[in-house]
Amino acid sequence: MAASCGDIQVKEIDKRASGQAFEVILGTPAPDAKGEFPLSPPKKKDLSLEEIQRKLEAAEERRKSHEAEVLKHLAEKREHEKEVQRKAMEENNNFSKIAEEKLNQKMEANKENKEALQAAMSEKFKEKDKKLEEACVSMMLLEDWAYTWNAIWHLNR
Repeated sequence: MAASCGDIQVKEIDKRASGQAFEVILGTPAPDAKGEFPLSPPKKKDLSLEEIQRKLEAAEERRKSHEAEVLKHLAEKREHEKEVQRKAMEENNNFSKIAEEKLNQKMEANKENKEALQAAMSEKFKEKDKKLEEACVSMMLLEDWAYTWNAIWHLNR
């Protein structure tokens, strides 16, 4: 398919599901047509001292504005760094406090377990001492009885 409009021709090259391709052919320009683009650049007008001064002041203002923006950005960055550092210190302190509390709880639990074990051992030893004492008393009574019986036996003979 080829279509033309004045000095422009459009020719279809390829048609696919993904899109179409066209070739556009431009006609030759008329010799009497004036080009849209001048051959020489426009002449610069002479700038007055006031215009130059105004442009310099505007440039200085832009420079100061840019410098202020950069300083503001740096201040915000420093503030953010301080905030991050403060949060890190706060988290570190919280971690230290939690770790210390856990350690104290473990130490207290160990102390209580040790005291309970010592109390149990002490009770066990007291019971053994009591049984030993009872055994000693029984032994003494048995010895007394044996001595008495032996004495009686010798007398009755």
